[in-house]
Amino acid sequence: MKNTGHAKPKNTRKTLVHLLKYIGHYKFSILLIAILVCISALSGIMGTYLLKPVMNKYILPGDISGLIRMIFLMGLIYLAGALSCLCYNRMMVHISQQVVSDIRIDLFRHTQKLPLKYFDAHTHGDLMSHFTNDVDTISEALNNSFTLLIQSFITSAGTVIMLILLDFRLSLIVVFFLLIMLIYIRHNGRLSKKYFTEQQKNLGNINGFVEEMVEGQKVEKIFRHEKQDLRKFCELTEKLRESSTMATTFTGITIPTIVSLSYINYAVSACIGGLFALSGLINLGTLASYLVYVRQSAMPMNQFTMQINFLMVALASAEKIFDMMEVEPESDEGTVTLCKAAREEDGSLKETDAYTGLFAWKVPDQDHGYHLVPLKGDVRFHDVVFGYTKGNTILNGISLYAKPGQKIAFVGSTGAGKTTIINLVNRFYELNGGTITYDGIDIKNIKKDDLRRSISLVIQETHLFTGSIADNIRYGRLNASDEDVLAAAKIANADSFIRRLPNGYDTLLESDGSNLSQGQRQLIAIARAAISQPPVLVMDEATSSIDTRTEKLIEKGMDALMKDRTVFVIAHRLSTVRNSNAILVLEKGEIIERGSHDELLQEKGKYYQLHTGLFELE
Repeated sequence: MKNTGHAKPKNTRKTLVHLLKYIGHYKFSILLIAILVCISALSGIMGTYLLKPVMNKYILPGDISGLIRMIFLMGLIYLAGALSCLCYNRMMVHISQQVVSDIRIDLFRHTQKLPLKYFDAHTHGDLMSHFTNDVDTISEALNNSFTLLIQSFITSAGTVIMLILLDFRLSLIVVFFLLIMLIYIRHNGRLSKKYFTEQQKNLGNINGFVEEMVEGQKVEKIFRHEKQDLRKFCELTEKLRESSTMATTFTGITIPTIVSLSYINYAVSACIGGLFALSGLINLGTLASYLVYVRQSAMPMNQFTMQINFLMVALASAEKIFDMMEVEPESDEGTVTLCKAAREEDGSLKETDAYTGLFAWKVPDQDHGYHLVPLKGDVRFHDVVFGYTKGNTILNGISLYAKPGQKIAFVGSTGAGKTTIINLVNRFYELNGGTITYDGIDIKNIKKDDLRRSISLVIQETHLFTGSIADNIRYGRLNASDEDVLAAAKIANADSFIRRLPNGYDTLLESDGSNLSQGQRQLIAIARAAISQPPVLVMDEATSSIDTRTEKLIEKGMDALMKDRTVFVIAHRLSTVRNSNAILVLEKGEIIERGSHDELLQEKGKYYQLHTGLFELE
């Protein structure tokens, strides 16, 4: 088994305890497996020891009937060992897959609870590696290392004990060679680990380079960079070849060297044992058993050392997973929930299970009752201060309001804080200061799931899921009917192109909708927002990938969607914000202008400069 070059866990004991908690769910099965492993290992040791009485009491005296009985007994012992091996292997496969399934499910469940800032600080590749490489490493360790570790230890310890019991003088030879083997394994392991680490690093460099080249083919070709890139790829490949050769060399010579030393050990033991037998210091039965033990003494020691190394690798992978599980999940101290509502004859609201198109905030009272606040979409910022990192403030005391049914547009340079405002409305991040109210309720008091259920978001980086187009639109409201899906697609002006596809709404999307154009993907995302029928709609560069003609058609359809809804729009195209009720111009985290399109043009400030081309957005 090769040394993978992974780092050992920083806290082995803590990680092992955490892993044992998962294994402990199947403690009785694990105990049975351990017993079966012991039976399998001990059967080999006992079977070998029986060679001594077979030789001394039955073969040399010529007792054929007794020899047959002993052969039958040895056969039963070895059969018990084989059956035990078969049983514990099948059980261990089942248990290990169940354990890694539990770990993977818990990891995914915890991942869904993590705050957005955690994903900002970690690459997608790192997160995916936990679900794939790290979990697979644990699975392999449980499948192989757990049982092999027990069996190798018992076989090694039992073999050495039996050698000492059979003949203490000859056992010194075996112990001497075993020490040489152990020293060699440790030394060779350190060298192979060094080169495997380099191999992994060089392999990662090649993977990253190839990924860049594949994604940047257009840029590579237009700047005619093929020769230079090929030269660099050859350099990276040569480094990988050198490190792989050295790593494989040290790993490849380990087993042959151990086997050679075991042969020398066997030859020396056989020669000296033969002299002892001729001198009458040892009988033939003892020598026969002894020499078989010598032959099988090296491999368990080698296996035990390798399994310890591989177990450390698995624990290092487990530590990464458990560290991620210990990350503080997204907090939610909200008590206000969202409920379906119906209007009474007197105009008051009451909670209902039926869908009426009306929703209300269910606000707890001090007397353990509650009162309903109509969901309208009135969003207000009060002196909001925020920064993604300490010492780097993005918003500096922002105050703004969006009344129900208003369309509010944000304009400003990159980094001015436009998208940050949207993120705070959804409570993706916590404020450093100030408050945000939603229908007069501090959003901190609203449960995050209910808050986000009332807001629909269309962003520039469209993400579509594997499934049909209808499923992707229905993602905005899972209980939506086919008629609702069709209506939402028509609002987004997506119906015409969807019907022209071979399978229409049943067309399967894969790889984030790679079989559609960027504009078509954006239309489906808008339809997904439309079907959720939210009181608050957020459009963050939502039409950036759509041509001007399609954009105008969408705007007509969006008018129906925006009716009686609060809409926040972020756009670099000023043409998309002309009909907004209010346009807010942001600069360095502050609102420097607010007004309608005509009002801001009359002020001849920053918006006027942007509109007339005197100033461009950075």
